Amino acid sequence: MMISGISVFLLLCIGSLHVFWAFGGHWGSRVVIPATSGSGELTFKPGTIATLIVALLLFIGALLLSIQGRLLPSLPSYPWIKWGCWICVFVFGLRAIGDFKYVGLFKRVKQTRFATYDSLLFTPLCLWLCFTFYYTLIYS
Repeated sequence: MMISGISVFLLLCIGSLHVFWAFGGHWGSRVVIPATSGSGELTFKPGTIATLIVALLLFIGALLLSIQGRLLPSLPSYPWIKWGCWICVFVFGLRAIGDFKYVGLFKRVKQTRFATYDSLLFTPLCLWLCFTFYYTLIYS
């Protein structure tokens, strides 16, 4: 239950950070988008709607994990909850593996600030969340 609780807290914090960015916040935003090289040219510029959609998906992931991990015992775990958790296992697992260029365990561009944060924080976090969803599915 503690593993699920930690992960739900992380998902809620990350989702809240996305809402902050969507409404104009800048804290941390310079290192969360991959850059093409050391020059700092970003690979993409997310819009407000896209950022809010990511926040919503993170909040939904937190809810799914709360229900499956029995942190919300009054809500039963329906089959669609399990399917949603399996989707989260695959999404976070694929994010951890990466695109083989800018993101993930097998990235080739490693000289950027994003790459440093990705190696030290973002990819391990995705591995943790992948593991947590999987663990919760198997042992709950």
